[in-house]
Amino acid sequence: MNAVQIRSAERALSAGTWLIVAGAMLYSILTVTPLAAAHTPDRWDWTAPILPLVVDAAVVIVVRLDAVLARLGGDGGRWPVVLRWMTGFMTLALNVADSALKKDLVGMAVHAVAPLLLIVTAETGLAYRRAITAAVVALEAKQQTEREARERAAIERREEAARRAREEREHAAALVREQREHEARMAREQTEREAAARREKREREEAREQAERAERERREREREQREQDREQREREAAERVAREQRERTERERRERAALLSAGPVTEKLPEDDARAIVAAAHAEGMSVRTAAELCGWSVGWVSTRYAELREPVNGVAVAGR
Repeated sequence: MNAVQIRSAERALSAGTWLIVAGAMLYSILTVTPLAAAHTPDRWDWTAPILPLVVDAAVVIVVRLDAVLARLGGDGGRWPVVLRWMTGFMTLALNVADSALKKDLVGMAVHAVAPLLLIVTAETGLAYRRAITAAVVALEAKQQTEREARERAAIERREEAARRAREEREHAAALVREQREHEARMAREQTEREAAARREKREREEAREQAERAERERREREREQREQDREQREREAAERVAREQRERTERERRERAALLSAGPVTEKLPEDDARAIVAAAHAEGMSVRTAAELCGWSVGWVSTRYAELREPVNGVAVAGR
């Protein structure tokens, strides 16, 4: 049996034990509560379920702690045994008491089933858990022994492999030494043959380098000449653009001056003309009121046009519409 099967058996045992405990607790509460209520003053009838709950809680504690101790291979001494049997007998006595007082043997037998099953299940579960713990310990010891054996075998294999590798390295080193000696002889002979070839090759390369150097110098002079020509063309283009920009600026200034030279008007100009005057006034830095006097439109309308001129549209300031 492997560890997975052992854990499966433990889960089955735990599930079955707690199912029996839960059923016995429920049955005990339903059976003992009427008996406790019948022997309790009327005003304290509500305390009747406390007694079976206390006894069943002790049963739960015993079952749970016995399971933990058994899994750990521990022994709680004689007091856990006393508590286990005492709670079992208390549960049995409370369940059959009502039928015993009525001298109902069948009722006693029926009500004794759950407590007896609980007592036997607790003892059997404890024995099972101890047996499972012993089996787990034995299985772990066996696995540990197998691991140690595998480790020793692995160490022996590594040592054997290391020995073989060392012998192979020594043999390979000897072969390499012989090969190096042979290669050294061949290299000396080859060196002598190549010396003359290198001298001849060097002379040819020097001649070729001189020719290439002369060609590179010629190309460099041509490239510098082309660069100078390009820079000259760029300077001329820049000067032409600057000149056109100055001319355009001067032309726009004259146009604005012409628009603004008319002075204040007494009535509203057409919207296109008013927009052109507002744009010119904005460009000249005039106030909103002055622009309104020049075009005849309201200050609010001119303020709106100024705001449009200040707001860029796609990165370009609006110059009127």
